[in-house]
Amino acid sequence: MIVHDTKLRAPSNRTIILSAHERVFYRQTLAHLDGPVREERIKNRTICQDLFEILDWLPSGFVDLLFIDPPYNLTKTFNGATHRKRAIGEYGQWFESWFVKIIRTLKPTASVYICGDWHSSAAIHLVAEKYLTVRNRITWEREKGRGAKRNWKNCSEDIWFCTVSEEYVFNADAVKVRRRVIAPYTDREGNPKDWERTETGNYRLTCPSNSWTDLTVPFWSMPENTDHPTQKPEKLLAKIILASSRSGDWVLDPFLGSGTTSVVAKKLGRLYTGVEIDPKYGCLAEKRLAIADHDKTIQGYAEGVFWERNSLLEQERFSHFREAQPDLPFALTGVWKEDE
Repeated sequence: MIVHDTKLRAPSNRTIILSAHERVFYRQTLAHLDGPVREERIKNRTICQDLFEILDWLPSGFVDLLFIDPPYNLTKTFNGATHRKRAIGEYGQWFESWFVKIIRTLKPTASVYICGDWHSSAAIHLVAEKYLTVRNRITWEREKGRGAKRNWKNCSEDIWFCTVSEEYVFNADAVKVRRRVIAPYTDREGNPKDWERTETGNYRLTCPSNSWTDLTVPFWSMPENTDHPTQKPEKLLAKIILASSRSGDWVLDPFLGSGTTSVVAKKLGRLYTGVEIDPKYGCLAEKRLAIADHDKTIQGYAEGVFWERNSLLEQERFSHFREAQPDLPFALTGVWKEDE
């Protein structure tokens, strides 16, 4: 059952929510499997079921890029169920029990990205290297986090980058970051060294590293925001999808949440399949995919490069699309009016 949104929200709150009309409409667009399926059945679809129920029904060898954001090894209540922290070995066994099955869906040239935090990351690494080539560990600054008097504030997470084989896609030029130049060195003629002068300042395109400090966790004033408690930024998925897939490649997310992976895949011209157990979040994913039909913007990514977090230029380029198209349809307002 999907509960209608009842929160009181400020006029400037841009969180995507579901109206009563949308709850009914998008529920009908969710896919439900009752046995093994071919690729066409799940192409560009959101499957609303328990992953462990349908895992053996997914086709073999169709995925170019697998993004996994599994439940972390924490004690918390989510979606009406309480998950308790396990010993690291026990968590690893649970992870491996289904991870070994999902590998069957990968092409020989596929890449895999697996999210974790410090409670789960070590176990994920040990399991992943049994079946794949682990190539790197990305650490990204989550920016938020609770302070602690007897420990370090936890404000980062890991993403393990793995490949099936030695033949894989990595487009380094597609994920360069544009940074402001603090020390603008020049040659003897006064020409810039590895940077460029612009009307708005001096900038350099830098190669992508495994330390990501330019991400903003979605919050109420961002139009990609939902009420999902662990929503990943669209910018994070854009980095991964641009780096490790080509246009037309197939992206799979088995723990889709409110749809970020599928949404970004669609915006960037990839095929996608997402699995989400909660109908509410599945419907939010479908609504965000409808928004992506009209709005291809990704906050922090414009003109083919990624911009530093919270920079003025990032905000200007992100808002340009909406300013140029004031008559965008219902989805960009956050709520579908009942008379539409």
